[in-house]
Amino acid sequence: MQLIALRVEAETTDESGTRLWNQGVLGSPLAVALGPLEVTLALSESGAQWSVANHSDRSLRVRSVALVYRLVEAAAPVRIFCNGYQSWSPSAGAVLGVDTDPSERANLPFLQAVHHADQRQARPGELRAEWVTVLDDAGSAPAVLLGFDGGDRHDGTLRLGVDELSDGREIVVRAEAFLGDAEMSPGTHRPLHSVVIEQHEGKDASDLLEAWAAKVGSDGGARVGSQFQVGWCSWYQYFHAVTEGDIRSNLARADEWPFDVFQIDDGYQAAIGDWQETNTRFPSDLAGLADAIRGSGRTPGLWLAPFLAAPDSEVARNHPDWIARHQVDGVDAGPLRTWWNPPWGGGEDGFMYGLDTTHPEVQDHLEHLAAAVVDAGFPYLKLDFTFSPSVDGAYADPSRTPAERVRAGFAAIRRGAGEDAFLLGCGVPLANVVGLVDANRIGPDVAPLWDLDPSDEVVPGYLGTQPATSHAFTNTLSRSFMHRRLWLNDPDCVMLRAEDTALSTEQARTWARAVGVSGGMVLVSDDLDLLDGEAKALLDEVIATGRGSDDSARSGRGARCPDLMERAGPQTLESAGGSVTTTTGIDHALKSL
Repeated sequence: MQLIALRVEAETTDESGTRLWNQGVLGSPLAVALGPLEVTLALSESGAQWSVANHSDRSLRVRSVALVYRLVEAAAPVRIFCNGYQSWSPSAGAVLGVDTDPSERANLPFLQAVHHADQRQARPGELRAEWVTVLDDAGSAPAVLLGFDGGDRHDGTLRLGVDELSDGREIVVRAEAFLGDAEMSPGTHRPLHSVVIEQHEGKDASDLLEAWAAKVGSDGGARVGSQFQVGWCSWYQYFHAVTEGDIRSNLARADEWPFDVFQIDDGYQAAIGDWQETNTRFPSDLAGLADAIRGSGRTPGLWLAPFLAAPDSEVARNHPDWIARHQVDGVDAGPLRTWWNPPWGGGEDGFMYGLDTTHPEVQDHLEHLAAAVVDAGFPYLKLDFTFSPSVDGAYADPSRTPAERVRAGFAAIRRGAGEDAFLLGCGVPLANVVGLVDANRIGPDVAPLWDLDPSDEVVPGYLGTQPATSHAFTNTLSRSFMHRRLWLNDPDCVMLRAEDTALSTEQARTWARAVGVSGGMVLVSDDLDLLDGEAKALLDEVIATGRGSDDSARSGRGARCPDLMERAGPQTLESAGGSVTTTTGIDHALKSL
């Protein structure tokens, strides 16, 4: 199987409407005219270097520019590794002509904006991956990696599909630089992230992904030097209803446990967006809470959703101009709603507004917020729901791509928090934050259950995004190549309790074992009063395994998934610390990716 460059495509919008452009490519280097755009392109066996310029006399918005490759001598079935867009997006194998993109069933842009760079429906029969993918077929040729060498300028989507021709059909893959309707004024020139192609005899999908991640991480200044993380988090026992009493009662038991970090999650804040004020369930202020945690000898951690604001929050009411705007056919339709969570309240049935991270005052606000919470005593920050600035809308600086909007928000927080703070991304478009975060969640939320039934699906096609331990297991395996190359992987919390859970003992041990073998962060989120000596022994085992795996990852030999391309949900993870395998409750939850 080989990739042969066929043509360049683009989508633009100006006052005359939206246009699609395409032009075949012959030779290299060359300049390809696509209406008002000119794409400069240098092709090679290892990919492409390219840029785009607006050569017209008017401003226009550019949705995407894509380099289309034909798959030559591809023997069915053709399989693709569908790396998801953000932390919670499923990442596993899919088969062209068998599996479907979830947007084909859902057609719900509000949710699609969370899990895809382009929030619109995919083409019929098309399968999408973000940032990087691996293609494999039934032939004898080795697998092919196709990806981008970065993600700070724009997102990169890989689209595998079939083009209908007058004389037949051909399998194609589009390497799409997704600019998200970024405005380009006349004469503007934008360098694009290079397209990377790797294919080596004797190298499997994991080999290719590991080498790609090592190169991208090195070039992007990945922060991979933090110590192995062990901690406690309030979320999976108490959720939004957590109280200061819950925090202090667990802190009183913490000396019996090997926690370095003690993190307060969602539920302490006065409102989404008003992070420096606690609510009535928390009589102490942030400094008082941090003092109590630090006095126990642990690092205080705090949860923030920094790019969201509840409609009735102080920040939204006092600074309405800080909110991005929703547009319908170019007409302002009010504040941009980027998430919905009824338990948060907020005055509009749980809908949250998205802060405009391109606005200079918002960037100052984020910088000052990060500095303030660190000064209050929290040098460990979990930054959640951070996909928000990527959602289609109107922003103060229309020239910024969605990737640049996300990165601008994180850069402001890093400036305020300082270089010594530990930043954990969650719900984050992964490609956008290399070099800014110390760790990233790399899978959906765990839950006190292993799997979901198809009847539990809330939005058609997106069952794999819902909290379930099997979903976290799948992504822990499929994204193992990222650990200590792009950041520290956070698989999510181990589930140790025997009460208030539907996990069997075997399922809880399988998940705990996967966390340890991965070498990623080890966090506990149970009420410590519910845990006994067996739970403590299991955690000790996970930490010992994890330290061994993480030490090996530091030298470039991290955990790897040998069956990544063999089925919809990989089942085996191996590392210097050991291995873990499961065969239950994986495949049916991931039929749509």
